[in-house]
Amino acid sequence: MPSRVVSLRRYPVKSMGGEDLDRVDLDQRGLVGDRWFAVEDEDGRLASGKNSRRFRRHDGIFDYRAATTADGVVVSRPGQQWIAGEQELDAELSSAFGQAVRVLPELEVPHQDAGAVSLISTGTLRWCAEHLGVDADPRRLRVNIVISSDEPFIEESWIGQTVTIGDCALRVASRIPRCRMIDIAQDGAVPRHRLLKPITEQREANLAVYADVATPGRVSVGDTIAVI
Repeated sequence: MPSRVVSLRRYPVKSMGGEDLDRVDLDQRGLVGDRWFAVEDEDGRLASGKNSRRFRRHDGIFDYRAATTADGVVVSRPGQQWIAGEQELDAELSSAFGQAVRVLPELEVPHQDAGAVSLISTGTLRWCAEHLGVDADPRRLRVNIVISSDEPFIEESWIGQTVTIGDCALRVASRIPRCRMIDIAQDGAVPRHRLLKPITEQREANLAVYADVATPGRVSVGDTIAVI
């Protein structure tokens, strides 16, 4: 039985909770609107769950969710909501983080980490649950596309190859190295078990794959995947 798209998820604001989709257009950058906005401080570092030259750790960002509407990207937390780009949202986040920040669209510096699209199979998630004894919720990994498969890590076998999904073609590029973010409550997923340590020991901290968009188009839940 061919692999199919099980779910699609987009993150309109980097590191915030995301939105499930039935279908989505892909361009060279990835899912249209994915990580288009990010929370940036005065040093140009992006709010995240870790510290690095590019990121500044603000775990409070996981209290917020972002969704795409006809009025723009709506950022919300229980009982409150704002539109990305409004000063009221910048003031809310600055107060929550304890320093001045702004929600900004992508300009010269890409908001994507190292690949346009992230993808994982149900077989890999099932392996994590059965062999590592963890709650393998894909929201912990913030992947864009979950595909059906009985074979664990089938997506890794596609590295260096092109796969078609819907109207699109994706060039599978590399495995995704993971960090502490996968053990943080985020995007509605509350981890019951640590995942980073066992996948570091057994999978060199890699889980899921990155792919670049070779042919833009539309992908829908239920579309089949074929390797070219």
